[in-house]
Amino acid sequence: MYSSLFGTVLADSFFSPMRTVYVVSDSQLEEIKLKQRREELDNLEASRKRLEESYQSRIKIINEREHELQEELKALAPAEKKTELSTEETKKCAVKA
Repeated sequence: MYSSLFGTVLADSFFSPMRTVYVVSDSQLEEIKLKQRREELDNLEASRKRLEESYQSRIKIINEREHELQEELKALAPAEKKTELSTEETKKCAVKA
């Protein structure tokens, strides 16, 4: 398709994105890897902290709602017993009559 190497290079440079190649020494590569690992570790620690805060917040909400429901149950329990007693008294009166 291309008649020469020059034509191939020229065509590739116009129709395909440029590729960048970096040359670094072994020590620079190690520094880059070390920096990346530290950043990843920092991100993990921050993520863990956000997750724990979210978890604690959710636990607090659940505990508050549980307490509210227990209080409502305590308040409703005597009313339910009174209703049961009045129903039983009505049945007893109906049987006697």
